[in-house]
Amino acid sequence: MIDLVIVDDHDLFRMGTTMVLGNSHNYRVVAQAASGEEFFVKLEELEAMPQLAILDIMLPDMSGIDIARRLRAEHPEVLILMLSAETSESTILSLTDIGVEGFVSKNAPTDELLVAISTIIEGGRYFAKDIARLIRDVCNSTELHVELSEREEDIIRLCCEGLRAKDISEQLNISIRTVETHKTNIFTKLGINNNVALVRYAIRRGILQL
Repeated sequence: MIDLVIVDDHDLFRMGTTMVLGNSHNYRVVAQAASGEEFFVKLEELEAMPQLAILDIMLPDMSGIDIARRLRAEHPEVLILMLSAETSESTILSLTDIGVEGFVSKNAPTDELLVAISTIIEGGRYFAKDIARLIRDVCNSTELHVELSEREEDIIRLCCEGLRAKDISEQLNISIRTVETHKTNIFTKLGINNNVALVRYAIRRGILQL
């Protein structure tokens, strides 16, 4: 059973989403909150951290972006799915910098929400097609192109999929030291120093499929 938390200031939306998730028999909503403050209070009251937090962006006290940023800093093990109609350029940039696992429109059909959650829980990322297009457009307008080898692109893709150096070395049939060397070279070429920036680059270049 996968534990989830829903943060949205609309009671009917929270109730409806909770019912849909409960009907799947795979998910359990362990807490609901109508604001950021209420969310963090309830989070600390839980016996165990939920696997996934579903966050709206527009909330009465703080934005979903602020919640995602704090959640990532305090509880990085909790996966984040943003659920909102807000898709401005600044929102997209903020969320890619934070490194959320997914973003789906609140107008999306129920089936897409379930697919998004399932994909994220299984270690992937899920961005609705319109969101994925916006991310690529925004990133293309703000970053320079860097030439990478086919092997470097393979390593970027596998890193973004959550594989460890040992797993990558086994899959590509190379040593762990070679994997680490490639990753160091990639970070140097791209001028980055963390995996969030690496994911952002991979999305922009189509190395990581959304």
